[in-house]
Amino acid sequence: MTTLDTGRGPAADDPRSAEALARGESDYTEQPRLTRNDYSPLDPPPLGEWTPTLSVSVVIPAHGQPEKLALVLASLAAQSYPAHLTEVVVVDDGSPEPLALPEVRPENTRLITSAPGGWGSAHAVNCGVAASSGQVVLRLDADMLVYREHVESQMRWHHLVDYGVAMGHKLFVDFDPEAMTPEYVRDEVAQGRADALFDRESADRHWVEDHIAKRDGLRSADRLAYKVFIGATGSLHRSLLEAAGGLDGELILGGDSEFAYRVSQQGAVFIPDLDTSSWHLGRTQMQTRREAGMRYRAPYVSNRVPDFHLRRRRPDRVWDVPYADVVLDVAGATLEEVDTTAAALLGGTTPDIRVWMVGAWGGLDDGRRAPLDEELLDLRLIKETFRGDARVRFVEEAPSADPQVPFVLRVPVGTAPVSTLVADLIGAADKNKAGLVCAPLPGAARADDGVLRLERRAAFARARHLEPGAEGKQLDRAVEEVYGTYWMPGNDCVVPEEGEEGVETKSPQALRRELDRALAEVERMRGRAKRAERKLRWFTPGLARRALRKIAR
Repeated sequence: MTTLDTGRGPAADDPRSAEALARGESDYTEQPRLTRNDYSPLDPPPLGEWTPTLSVSVVIPAHGQPEKLALVLASLAAQSYPAHLTEVVVVDDGSPEPLALPEVRPENTRLITSAPGGWGSAHAVNCGVAASSGQVVLRLDADMLVYREHVESQMRWHHLVDYGVAMGHKLFVDFDPEAMTPEYVRDEVAQGRADALFDRESADRHWVEDHIAKRDGLRSADRLAYKVFIGATGSLHRSLLEAAGGLDGELILGGDSEFAYRVSQQGAVFIPDLDTSSWHLGRTQMQTRREAGMRYRAPYVSNRVPDFHLRRRRPDRVWDVPYADVVLDVAGATLEEVDTTAAALLGGTTPDIRVWMVGAWGGLDDGRRAPLDEELLDLRLIKETFRGDARVRFVEEAPSADPQVPFVLRVPVGTAPVSTLVADLIGAADKNKAGLVCAPLPGAARADDGVLRLERRAAFARARHLEPGAEGKQLDRAVEEVYGTYWMPGNDCVVPEEGEEGVETKSPQALRRELDRALAEVERMRGRAKRAERKLRWFTPGLARRALRKIAR
């Protein structure tokens, strides 16, 4: 990574420059255990009436347009957050003309260029994060002129919890590079007059504002709160960012949405910070070319975000990141038992799953054996039966939860699930806002062995973060606290043992959906018959007219 001299403070290529920020202490051992996305228990201090301790790195990916960057840095030079706790890292993402830092800028500002091997804002942000040292990372676009308390306002939340994501407010305005100078912007922001730099009446609001307002400031947004965290201005603890894996540098567009999803999978709570604002200098690509932008983003985001709305319109397809991981313990099971369970799941209405078969596969070898009588015969036949399905994995131990996959489903082997099992359980989890769904199976000798379990990765991640080392029932209780548990009858999830031969057995949920559709069709046809009666009334003899009325009823 190439660095450029800022002209003040330690040289940017001096390794000590990455250690320039003071590192305050915050104790999170007693931080609130927030439920879902309800951050109501948090009580941030009033602006200007508290003492910050955490350091923050403001990372700005930039490509050309130095006149906008100059105003952004000028507004950052007048921030209320302590300068000794703040650093700004501008990342030049291959600008046509290399960028240079303007005279008006924050005290601790560095300019670096993106590392080789990638390009785009996501790659640039990752480079900036790697070169920075703040305990909190605030990503800010290079066209965001911020109010005086913008950084301070977001940082209040991070002093309260370490698993929160703060999202700054913004308004979109037309940009005239000759309308104001960096010195003027700095002075106006410093005097608390940033709100008067542009006309609020002619500015455009962002679409996320309606989404936030309709969901009580995101407090009731539940699992979909992450969808409004789409870059421009937002912050989170470095530890949370690193746990999520940083941004996906392969995504040129749509990287913000995909990153927000992975952050949510870590159990994050998303908080819109509305006590201050910023001016977005110009309109975004999604405002000027929305259709083309969505067309480009859709396949890339769909492959990586299982609950992306455009992906769910194609439930018949297998994607890169599965919707659910299914864990089957096949130890000691027969081929027929495994086939009863696995075949129904793989052939069900939700094909984008991954099945983990846990067994002693290492005991299988190709040596001479009695093929019909060997001790591990069923295990060998199970592997041969399912090895051709790319969705099946053979492992010795149950895998850890994949941070990209939203659900883990644990099914006792031998269970005969209905074809809609995965969709039904996920639907129950979403409808009831549950972090854990349990369905006791009929006739199970022991409750622990006879329960279908659907685990929401985000809920379990938050529970583990707030209660380190918790496992088993202790972990389940923590999940109950931060997300909730829903119990449903297992009879709805399995095929009855005594069903009509040759007749497909469907779950009660699927049958209810079919009934609703059938009743709607009856009403539609009833209305059509009544309209036909009115049209033919004057031309139909009395007897036929009475017969028509009878049919319509």
